Parts: sequence; C-alpha cells; structure tokens
Amino acid sequence: MRWLPGTRLGRLIVSLNVLGLAVLIVGALVLNEIRQGLVNARIDSLTTQGELMAAIIDQAATVGDPTPALDPNAGLTLEMLANPKTQRARLFDAQGQPMADSEVVADQVEQRTLPAAKPRGSRGVLLGLTQPARGSPAMAARAALQAEVMKALRGQHIAGLRRGEDGKRVVSVSIPIQHVRAVLGVLTLEANDVDAIIGRERMTLIPFILIAIAVTLSSSVLLTQLIAQPVRRLARAADRVRLAGARAISLPDLAKRDDELGDLTRSLEDMTQALSERMDAIESFAADVAHEIKNPLTSLRSAVETLDIITDPVARERLLGILKNDVQRLDRLVTDISNASRLDAELSRDAPKNIDLERLVADIVGTYQAAAKPGDVGVVLQTATGVEPAMVVGREGSLGQVFRNLIDNARSFSPPGSEIVVVLQKSAGRVIATISDSGPGIPPENLETIFERFYTSRPKGAAFGGNSGLGLSIARQIVEAHGGSIRAQNRIVEGKVAGAIFQLFLPEAKA
Repeated sequence: MRWLPGTRLGRLIVSLNVLGLAVLIVGALVLNEIRQGLVNARIDSLTTQGELMAAIIDQAATVGDPTPALDPNAGLTLEMLANPKTQRARLFDAQGQPMADSEVVADQVEQRTLPAAKPRGSRGVLLGLTQPARGSPAMAARAALQAEVMKALRGQHIAGLRRGEDGKRVVSVSIPIQHVRAVLGVLTLEANDVDAIIGRERMTLIPFILIAIAVTLSSSVLLTQLIAQPVRRLARAADRVRLAGARAISLPDLAKRDDELGDLTRSLEDMTQALSERMDAIESFAADVAHEIKNPLTSLRSAVETLDIITDPVARERLLGILKNDVQRLDRLVTDISNASRLDAELSRDAPKNIDLERLVADIVGTYQAAAKPGDVGVVLQTATGVEPAMVVGREGSLGQVFRNLIDNARSFSPPGSEIVVVLQKSAGRVIATISDSGPGIPPENLETIFERFYTSRPKGAAFGGNSGLGLSIARQIVEAHGGSIRAQNRIVEGKVAGAIFQLFLPEAKA
C-alpha cells in the first residue's frame, strides 16, 4: 500500500473501505456478465430452433400456386415441432393474426387471477372472461408482441427481452416464414424462464454481499483497534500528565508502531520529557537564584543590625561601604537573572536569518574601541575568513550578547594596557571565533565549571559584586541554541600560561 498517496493510516483506511466496495463491484460485474451470457445463449438456442422450425413449416405447410400462403392446418405441424415444456411457440399469418399456439395445442390453459365479479347485466363479459383493461400489463405485453410480429413480417429477425402478459420477462425470438421472397407468416418462440435464471443469479450474489459485509465490519473493528483505542489511551495519558502532575507520557507499545500514531506517541513522549527537563531546569535555576540572592541579603541584614550598635565613624563608614556593595551586587544579580529568564522567550520569538558575523563583531569591537581610555584594556579584531563574508544563521541580538559577554569577561581578567584579540576564520563549514586575553588563565579543573550558572572566580582587587556568574552560562546557552558550541582553554607561551582563550564554533550558513 506504500504506492498510495497520503499517510500510512490514511492508506489503510482507504484500502479497507475500498475493499468492501470492490467485492460488490466485482460480484455485480461477474454476475451481469454471466446473466448476459445466459440470455444470449438462450436467444441463440431459440433462434436456431426457430429457423429450423420455420424452414420445416415453409416446406410442409405452404399451399397455393402461384400465390403461396400458409396452410390453415399449419398448427398441426407446429404441434409436432414445438416443445411446450421449455418454450412457447406461436404462429401468425401474413396479416399478423394468430394461427396456432403451442400452449393451446397442448391443452394448456393460461391461468390468471380474475377481477371481482361485476353486477348482473353489466357489459364487457364474454364467455365468463373479461378483456384486459387499457394500460394494463397484459395489454402492454400484447402490444409489444404485436409490434415484434409486425417487424418480423417485414423480413427481419427479431430477438430480445420483453414482458409477458403475466408481467414476467421472456426471451422472445420472431422469425419470418419466407417462401422464396414472400413472407407467409411469423414464428415466435418464447422462453419464460429468464426470471428463474435471474433469481438463481441473485442467490449467487448473496455470498458476495455477505463477504462485503464481513469485510466492512472487520475493517471497522480493525480501525477501532488501530486508531480509536490508541487515541483514547493517548488522551488518558495526557489527562494523567495534566491532572496527576506526571512528568512524562510513557506508552512504549504505541511508540514502537511504524505509523502516524507511533510518531504522535513518540512526539508526545519527547515533548513531555523536554517539558520535564525544562521544569527541572527552572527548579534548579530558582534554587540557585535563591541561594545567590540569600548571600547579599544575609550580608545586608548583618550590616544593618550591626550599624545601630557601632559608634566608631570609621567602622560605620566601612559598614556603609559593605551595604553599598551588597546593594550593587543585588542589582547586578537581578539584572542578569532577568536577562537569563527572558533568554528562551527571546530565542523562540526572533526568527533566525543570515548574519554577516564579521560585520557584527567589527561593530562590537568598534564600540569598545570608541569608549576606550588611556590605560584601558584594548580590543582588536583579526579576520582570516578570506574574500567571502563569514555568514551564519541566527539572531543578531543574541549573538552580539555572546561576544559582549566573552569580551567583558576577558577584560575583567586582563591587566591594564593589554589587548584582547578577536579572530574570525572559516574551516570545514564552520565559522570559528577566538577571544584571547592576557589574564591569569583558567585552572584546568575549572575549564567546564566556568560555564555553570553563578560560578565566578575573580582575581584579587576586582570590584565586589560586579559579576553575577551568569555571563558565560548565558553565552553557552545562546551558542547551543544556534547549533554551535563553545569551549575554554589556556593560552600557553614558552611553557607558561599567558591567558585564556574562548573558542566559539558556529555552523556556516548555506548559500
């Protein structure tokens, strides 16, 4: 069924529904073909008999010379030739008037239900029999027979199906009796077993109907088992996640299915798993935030409680400095926490587009260079991307934040008057950005730890509260959301650590 268009379940539904219809269609076509073959065979048989009988009547029951005509006793010849058990034979003269009838010859009385008796003295009664009413089936049958006889009197062989006087269908053959070229009469043969044949054929259709019904019922049950019940199970599992607080949908038997329901189940499991991981991350983030905020708050409370009992101006001034630093630290924490909490929403809201990373980094470096003062840490850009620009797919604001965080982090560790070198290059379908500083480097055991939330290790003399420990964590989150990676290592010169290096890898935009 894979050649059918659409999905797997769609193909299954179409196939099962068409199968039952196909059974009926094939059965009808086969039986129609059989019925038509039987009718044609009956016509051929009657035609052969009629032509033989017409030839015998022409030779044995023709009188008159030079004008030939049928012998009034031709009915005797018809009696010898006719077989009233299988068909009815009638003989008509050249004017279309009946001369003989095999049923009458064989003393067969035509039976039909008589109408209700009419009052005495009413007209229309002849020898106890009533004439057929105008427009009745018997009148229509006689008219059809008369038309068939008149066509045969013109020398045509007429064969086909028509209705008899009793309303049944008959196979009729009318053959002109010709003497040389003169038409002396018409021989009509009728077989009224057509309805019996059709009835038997309809009986043979019953197995096809039963098979079609069985296929339809089976397909309905199968579709219920394959679609309705699994969907109900998915709905119940989703309700458990919603009402009972479950963290994931787990339906392994449905996830193994190789169809749309299997895809849906796996997607729901992945979605709930991702939501569970996101909830865990939020809970962890909330715990980290509470811990980080609790430290300056504890310091603030201790300083405020101590401030009332200290009278020494120098000590009071020192406590006020601590209060200011703690407030500054809280302000920095709240700002960075706010930026981190909005990061996912900003990444999902902004649509990615092609970005010239060299131009973006050049603008950022130019901003640092314009704001630099004598003795500040300088920032320079070196490019090795070639003639073509270094194009990546991403969000300009988020990527700009990554480079600003990395440059700010490098400046905080670099001695005054040194330089931070930013290098851009392309390699193997990637754009590689390297930010190097001249600071003390990174302890080997902390090369991965520095990307964790709220981790910070400042050199002595750095401004207290000036860093929240979220900058590198935000940078890694943004880079990974763009399909890239970031890593840290030390810059080694003559066997000694001469600074830190951050390498940023982003996939190059396809042309």
